[in-house]
Amino acid sequence: MSRSTGRQARRDALVGAAQRAMLEHGADAKLVHVAEAAGLTSGAVLYHFPDVQALLLEANRAGMERFYDLRVAALAALDDPVEKLVVTVRTGLPVDGDDASVRLLCELGGAAGRQPVYAALLTSLYDRQVAMYEVILEQGSARGIFHLTHGARTIARNLVALEDAYGYRIIAGHPNIDTLAAAELILDYARVATGHSLALDQGGTSR
Repeated sequence: MSRSTGRQARRDALVGAAQRAMLEHGADAKLVHVAEAAGLTSGAVLYHFPDVQALLLEANRAGMERFYDLRVAALAALDDPVEKLVVTVRTGLPVDGDDASVRLLCELGGAAGRQPVYAALLTSLYDRQVAMYEVILEQGSARGIFHLTHGARTIARNLVALEDAYGYRIIAGHPNIDTLAAAELILDYARVATGHSLALDQGGTSR
């Protein structure tokens, strides 16, 4: 392993430790909490991240990649707007109530009122997800596949808001709302908003 590769591996491990620290102690986790999660001294953490706030921000950005960057990458392989919309809805929810990435986002939401930088991160994520949905809706409308009841941006904003709301319910352990149920509830709204059944055959093609 090269020196640069080893350094990056240690930084990645610290980002993971920071995420664990925030899950245990909240978004206001301190240096000592990160060091404890990493099994290191505070000085060793600061050697790689002299600014612990920068480390916490990096940990949060890493957790957010799943809900924008990875989804956009997955969409690049698809052409059918119906399939894109269904896949995007299904991948925007927690896997289950213990989903660490979504729990991190919930911690950020709770701290956003007192941490402007966290508020900015969450606002940026929301806006990028809205833009992601908006492109799909406009593509479907331009092809005559979707017949939108409102502007694409309005529908996109509602879809992201529903993701957030149902995601929170799943993390909170609502007994009647799991990932599959939440996805179907969001798709029910999307069906009304697009005028399409949003049904896929077994091969993933819309019908």
